[in-house]
Amino acid sequence: MRPNDLALLRIPGVPAVSPDGRMAVVAVARPDLEADEYRSQLWAVPTDGSAAARPLTSGHLDSVPAFSPDGRWLAYLSAEPGERPQLWLLPTAGGAPRRLTDHHLGAGAPVWAPDSRRLAYVARVPEHGRYGTVDGVGPGAEPPRLITTLKYRRDAVGFLGDRPSQVFVLDLPADFDDDTAPPREPAQVTTGTADSVDVTWRPDGGELAFVSARHPRADVDLVRDVYAIRPDGSGLRRITESRGDCALPAYDPTGATLYVTAVPDLGAEGLDFVARQAVPCRVDAAGGPLAPLLDPAQHHRGDETPATVVVDGGVLVGVQRAGAVELLRVPADGGTPEVLVDGSFTVRGFAAGGGVVVAVVAHDRSAGELIAITPGRRRLLTAFGRRLGETGRVHRMRERTATAPDGYPVHGWVTTPPGPGPYPVLLAIHGGPFAQYGWTLFDETQAYVSAGYAVVQCNPRGSSGYGEAHGRAIKGGFGELDAADVLAFLDTALTDPRLDADRVGVMGGSYGGYLTAFLIGRSSRFTAAISERAFIDPVSFVGSSDIGGSFPDQYLGTDPERLAAQSAMTNAAAITTPTLVIHAEEDWRCPLEQGARLYVELKRRGVPSELLLFPGEGHELSRSGRPRHRLARLEHVLRWWARWLPTPQNSGSVTADLAAALPEPMSDGAVPDAEPSGAEPLTVRATRVD
Repeated sequence: MRPNDLALLRIPGVPAVSPDGRMAVVAVARPDLEADEYRSQLWAVPTDGSAAARPLTSGHLDSVPAFSPDGRWLAYLSAEPGERPQLWLLPTAGGAPRRLTDHHLGAGAPVWAPDSRRLAYVARVPEHGRYGTVDGVGPGAEPPRLITTLKYRRDAVGFLGDRPSQVFVLDLPADFDDDTAPPREPAQVTTGTADSVDVTWRPDGGELAFVSARHPRADVDLVRDVYAIRPDGSGLRRITESRGDCALPAYDPTGATLYVTAVPDLGAEGLDFVARQAVPCRVDAAGGPLAPLLDPAQHHRGDETPATVVVDGGVLVGVQRAGAVELLRVPADGGTPEVLVDGSFTVRGFAAGGGVVVAVVAHDRSAGELIAITPGRRRLLTAFGRRLGETGRVHRMRERTATAPDGYPVHGWVTTPPGPGPYPVLLAIHGGPFAQYGWTLFDETQAYVSAGYAVVQCNPRGSSGYGEAHGRAIKGGFGELDAADVLAFLDTALTDPRLDADRVGVMGGSYGGYLTAFLIGRSSRFTAAISERAFIDPVSFVGSSDIGGSFPDQYLGTDPERLAAQSAMTNAAAITTPTLVIHAEEDWRCPLEQGARLYVELKRRGVPSELLLFPGEGHELSRSGRPRHRLARLEHVLRWWARWLPTPQNSGSVTADLAAALPEPMSDGAVPDAEPSGAEPLTVRATRVD
């Protein structure tokens, strides 16, 4: 995979399934390198495989589809260039889509009421005079912000107190079927300064449940509860009163029970989040304690579905498992889960309807394909990864296990170019640390392997996917067991003669950037390094990061000597390894000062080093930044490695202007063969859901 092959990525979102189970609709996104933006359209996919997937909408950025319970409507979000996403409605029997909302900062995902005549969603409500709500008053002319809370900003969002997210309900008028009938104005249901998210309807339509943090310690702890409120904004009540972090509530068909995805217990102070795992839980809708349906010591939800999906007397959940994400059906009574998808796959999202489960499943050759699951059968429905695969530049991962010095098993993967080698090696370290590498198409790994590098990746202690004890093993000990695990896996990988043990680079982002800087401060074994968007120093992190109020204390502790031992800055004066530092200028998770301090320390001492800064980007640059910034990032990474670890593929051809040496990006952007030409009817057999 070359950097310009980013244009070939096709990334399906979470699907929606029609009430009769005959049709799935999914948003498929792609980076448009020429326009420097993302494009996304909705695709209709018959679940029986009787016809190929086809484009359904032709908007610029269409996403999060939702079928009405009677099957007559498809609600979704759409945005044109420079605009915020708004709620749109498409009749499934044919007709033009209609815009329903006009929120200044955009609307959130639609959630249908059981009567198919009302929609709930959340939207941020800006304070008057800010965010362009007054013509002629730009950001620099707004009044000052008086901050009185600890949690006042969030990476990729910005300041919070002057634009809280609120629940809205929109009624479709009785004559809305008439194309000339205007939509009604949405009604704001919740109030206050606390964010309200994850809204859902009770089956009788008389109450909404949502998630918020409104308790007295909300500014200090990490607890979030489920609340209920009537659609007219009355009767607000708290359902859960826990020490946990609740999300994504959903009622059972009777309305008497709620299912939520929750970290059940964050400790007495509501702050002990380290490797605490989220699992489906049951709670009485009238109020009560959380009852986990899976053991949170062993299981952790890892899918991207923005809901808890209730089906057949249980719930569906994607569970992280040693680099995979399995799909389970967990019985409501806490019985033995049924495995629907396992193996070398990552289940990214799913939906159910009419007895059919549709899941988006990724693997090491595709960012996601739709499969339909019915009793006794699984059917592949799409080939969105085909065009990238046809380039011949997608490489298979090979699974390996190493043994740490204390005998602990370390699981990971090695990906190599074709041929006998030996290849220079890149040790890649993931962020988190409570995250996992695994079975999915990772564009960075593919690009490095295509450039002639063997890429070594593992999930050391501290990672997710191996149980709570594995994740909590590094609490109070950054740079100890995790560093030992990573180096043990590298040494095991280097026993393969195809890997050049004398030419090894190390790289990582966020926590991976931390461990990269930590390792080169204590060893000179690496030829060069790249530390990206890194957590470097816990002392300054406390006051500068959007999570600085809890992260260092909980992970590293508060003892000054232990903090110094775990800080990447402590031994930075000993670094001699050539290092590229990459950072985004608007990163509020690991702020710019973290990377800048590392770079200045190296530069002052004459260590070969560079600082690559991306304007207008936050912490998620490498995954969701502007397409041209993602392209430039990959080009600079390969330029750096070509300088210090040249390969036959890049030596003599990779220059400071790497883009000039690579083909132009694809411009047609088809998925899989044609662009949507316009909205087409989506025929569904309507089935009433009581």
